[in-house]
Amino acid sequence: MTPFLRQMFRVLNKYWMVPLFRLGLGCWVVNPFMGYIAVLKTVGRRSGRVRPAPVNYMIHGGAVYFVSGGREQSDWYRNLLAHPEIDVLLPSGAVRGEAEVVTDPDERLFAARKVLRSAGFAGFFEGYNPHTIDDAALREKIADLPVLRLRVPGLAGGADDPGGWGWVVRNVSGFGLYLALRRRR
Repeated sequence: MTPFLRQMFRVLNKYWMVPLFRLGLGCWVVNPFMGYIAVLKTVGRRSGRVRPAPVNYMIHGGAVYFVSGGREQSDWYRNLLAHPEIDVLLPSGAVRGEAEVVTDPDERLFAARKVLRSAGFAGFFEGYNPHTIDDAALREKIADLPVLRLRVPGLAGGADDPGGWGWVVRNVSGFGLYLALRRRR
């Protein structure tokens, strides 16, 4: 990712994504095209302050998986290694747990592919198509990509999580409201 794109995402995340999730409106910005986003609340490794970080994610088998697109240089990733106990704001609600780095090669491949697919257009910023790349090539591409897991017993994906249809209802409702307001003019 270019420095310009990295800076653009930093500004959008700080002034758009994090405030929307804090207001409980995260479900209004997630969809298969824009990507499914959660906000990690890590504790700063030096400051001790809570640091929010929007990330792409997916839910599978009672766990939330996410990847560090900035590789091991991401501040939130280094904060998480120092303080693995985190809160995660999902579009459907908040969960808490201890994050861990996924080391099993097959689980890493499965989770990375699913997260990159659920990332919408951002999934293509790695330089390949996460929907069509074969397993051997993807293993090579994600060799230095940290894949993380947060186990939450009983957690299942909801309407606003990857694979859910909540975004369709909101978009159809929003378009219907737009047409109704326009008709009143």
